[in-house]
Amino acid sequence: MTKADLVDEVVRVSNLSKKQAETIVNTVFASIVDALQGDDKIELRGFGSFRVRRRRSRQGRNPKTGDRVEVPEKRIPYFKPGKELKDLINTTSPGPGLSSSSVDGDPFAEG
Repeated sequence: MTKADLVDEVVRVSNLSKKQAETIVNTVFASIVDALQGDDKIELRGFGSFRVRRRRSRQGRNPKTGDRVEVPEKRIPYFKPGKELKDLINTTSPGPGLSSSSVDGDPFAEG
């Protein structure tokens, strides 16, 4: 699924225009990126969590020359799926993403 597909899905299930749906999708992604840049953790109950992991600097090798090179420390975004998402993916239900506990077809609805 691409970002455009996600926008189309939001349009399909709501009474929003394509432009409004695109704004919502872009805002959600921008909020996730902003939080990760600030080293915040994002938790979406039933779906999963996003966080930043740090990789220490290390010695690497240039594959062409074999020379040692210093690989600097870096921050890597990491996603950990939630239990409910794992369960939904591993079920053999006929409908994509629908569970008996879902409300209005939203398997992650709280309540």
